[in-house]
Amino acid sequence: MTEHAIFNRPMDAPIPAGYDEAIFGMGCYWGIERLFWKQEGVWMTEVGFAGGHTENPTYRETCQGDTGHAEVVRVVFDSSRVSYDHLLQLFWENHDPTQGNRQGNDMGSQYRSLIVAMNDSQRAAAEASRIDYGNRLAVEGYGKVTTEITDNVPFWPAEEAHQQYLHKNPGGYCAMKGTGVECALPNPDPI
Repeated sequence: MTEHAIFNRPMDAPIPAGYDEAIFGMGCYWGIERLFWKQEGVWMTEVGFAGGHTENPTYRETCQGDTGHAEVVRVVFDSSRVSYDHLLQLFWENHDPTQGNRQGNDMGSQYRSLIVAMNDSQRAAAEASRIDYGNRLAVEGYGKVTTEITDNVPFWPAEEAHQQYLHKNPGGYCAMKGTGVECALPNPDPI
């Protein structure tokens, strides 16, 4: 496996003891990965696919809509330096979770809003934040939140060319755009 272009460690390095993992789908994964790799306390990011029915899908298969997967980013983080609540805040504020199977001009189920809860604590935090942020969006005139929250499902890494894409291609496509509505969470900073 190749090395992460930002963190200079093998992409398949074992997760350090005491670190946590999170998976988010917010549309095209190139810009989303960059958002997370820039966060203090994030140890690894990796783009890939989750939430579908095909094993080890390719980017092309996923874009054709045949796999049921969403484009996602896997984030490994040190929760003593960055909280899961802070990652949720970034998730909600940096895409439009009311658009269903799209983000802006990117259309298809692979661009849907998705949180993969890795444990009961993440599920509870994700569900509570979805309700709160949905209320905040409604006040601002947005429709219903369509974000899917699913329990720990397989993560399938994307091809090497897609990993850290915007680092390797600084002028590359990034459609990441939030609603401008702030997300207030109980513990956005480490405990």
